[in-house]
Amino acid sequence: MVAGRLPGLLFLLHAAARLAAEQEVENLSGLSPNPEKDIFVVRENRTTCLMAEFAAKFIVPYDVWASNYVDLITEQADIPLSRGAEMKGKCGTNESELEISWLERAYALKLFFLKEGHNTSRGPEAFWRLSRIQFSYDTSERTYFKDAVSPGKHTASSHRLSALVTPAGKSYECQAQQTISLISSDHQKSVQLLLSEVRIQPFDITADFVFSEEHKCPVDQREQLEETLPLILGLILGLVIVITLCVYHIHHKLTANQVQIPRDRSQYKHMG
Repeated sequence: MVAGRLPGLLFLLHAAARLAAEQEVENLSGLSPNPEKDIFVVRENRTTCLMAEFAAKFIVPYDVWASNYVDLITEQADIPLSRGAEMKGKCGTNESELEISWLERAYALKLFFLKEGHNTSRGPEAFWRLSRIQFSYDTSERTYFKDAVSPGKHTASSHRLSALVTPAGKSYECQAQQTISLISSDHQKSVQLLLSEVRIQPFDITADFVFSEEHKCPVDQREQLEETLPLILGLILGLVIVITLCVYHIHHKLTANQVQIPRDRSQYKHMG
């Protein structure tokens, strides 16, 4: 009986070892000059299939006893995403996932990405988006939660999320801070996820460890326009001044070459 099961067991072990060899996950946060920014890479078959760079912080409300030990008051925990966090990843044709955990899994962040097609006026186009976020936290962990009432594990999740919408084949980039609200299992409290300096691509990476062309978020596009608009207006104004001076010079030159008609009629007898 044991001998009959041995080949199957060896096959499962071989398959597991092969799967582990084919998929790699790497935390490259130490390469970032920003100590608050994390870099994560998922590779399958020696090829990068998901890359993510961002700075993240969670603002989590929780209850503590008031000084009279009768009333409850709400405190706020500011939880940054720690460097050196553990990670897991999953790449697919239309669905990808990234899971990050830290402080012995007291905190875990899961990001779910979805690629889908839409019909537009220009025809069918493909986009990818961040479709769901799940954040689990433990209020019995004392680094960020002080004297929490009824400490325990909770999960905060997004509701009908459609964020970071990006054309297929491109990476999403946004330097500006973005706030995403999550609803917690802890009495429906609202947990805020603050993201900044974001660069993410969960699909269609063509070069190993290299993002594809970036798709900037609307806030960055607006800020870039605000920075370049004065320069553009200055160039236009300068061009208008140059054109005006050129027209004036040409007009002055043409009128100077024309025959001047005497204004004194007594001078007409000398003409002809």
